[in-house]
Amino acid sequence: MTSTLVHNIGQLVTNDPVHDGTKLGVIENSALLIEDGVVAWAGPDADAPTHHIKRKLDAKGRAVIPGFVDSHTHMIFAGDRSKEFRARMLGETYSAGGIAHTVEKTRAASDELLRSNAQSLLNEAYSTGTTTVEIKSGYGLTVNDERRSLEIAQDFTDETTFLGAHVVPVEYKKNPKDYVDLVTGPMLDAVLPFSKWIDVFCDKGAFSPDDARTILKAGIAKGLLPRIHANQLQEGQGVRLGVELDAASVDHVSHLSEKDIEALSKSKTVATLLPGAEFSTRSAYPDVRPLLEASITVALASDCNPGSSYTTSMAFIMAIAVREMHFSPEQALWSATMGGAKALRRDDIGHLFEGARANFSILNADSYIHLAYRPGVQLIEQVWRDGLQIK
Repeated sequence: MTSTLVHNIGQLVTNDPVHDGTKLGVIENSALLIEDGVVAWAGPDADAPTHHIKRKLDAKGRAVIPGFVDSHTHMIFAGDRSKEFRARMLGETYSAGGIAHTVEKTRAASDELLRSNAQSLLNEAYSTGTTTVEIKSGYGLTVNDERRSLEIAQDFTDETTFLGAHVVPVEYKKNPKDYVDLVTGPMLDAVLPFSKWIDVFCDKGAFSPDDARTILKAGIAKGLLPRIHANQLQEGQGVRLGVELDAASVDHVSHLSEKDIEALSKSKTVATLLPGAEFSTRSAYPDVRPLLEASITVALASDCNPGSSYTTSMAFIMAIAVREMHFSPEQALWSATMGGAKALRRDDIGHLFEGARANFSILNADSYIHLAYRPGVQLIEQVWRDGLQIK
């Protein structure tokens, strides 16, 4: 048995309310025991186990937090859209059509290039405290390109999502129903060995609620679990469709009606907010308060993609959420860790309960508040995943 005791922690965030009665479950002056890659104990430093400890790590009074769970990314792609970003900053309005450029570049890319780009983005994410990522396809939009995108994604994470229904590709614009048939037929069959989830972009310029329902139900029938891009660009039926189909998460949700909030409040579906998209498109930020007041579970994720949120930093996402969306620092940290885990319906990550995977970061600060308080500053000193130091 391998064991590591992280001691002299100034502030340990466990996300276990038993410790202090709050959702963050903070333990001051604390220690964390790891055995064989999982959390074996967390508590006051004075009570830390002393026998049979093979390694001790002095946190030097710094804060320790659970690893970030980034439950929404699009990391399998080639090229970038920096020119599109520049044009948008000069006044152009974002539309889903920009995805076509990335589709063209991704189709032309080799497997080696796609894998190398994804690895680079993951290295960025890991260095800034992310320990779990979800990765979608959606930039291939042919049977072969969606299959290979997910096969590559599966090399990096178990949380792979089939997003063949990202947009209707150029060659099907005159016959979109034929593309829906392709997604629900040959494409779905080809990606099944490499996918856990199925997703649809149900919004203006993408897929209608009826087509989204057809696609999600086809995936569910083949054993995939549903999630949905919904209500990013305008109010619509996407959120309520996600609730209807028991989607693990409805993502973006930038435009919500009272009916949407009521539906979410009566469901297990998580509302995942992606403020990097609003930041990168100069769109209005949603206000998290109505969601929290309705006791809806909220997650934060990076939405890492080359068009509308080209970032891998969850600390940056937290800072935006606090500054622009009325999250408290505590709510933002919980949503970026435990919220993300719930958006993936995982109970082994996003927290530091006994038995959890030992995924955590040691900050170069004595409080988690600095993650939002000092935006743009690299505060992640060490990152541990499954009990092994990866940074």
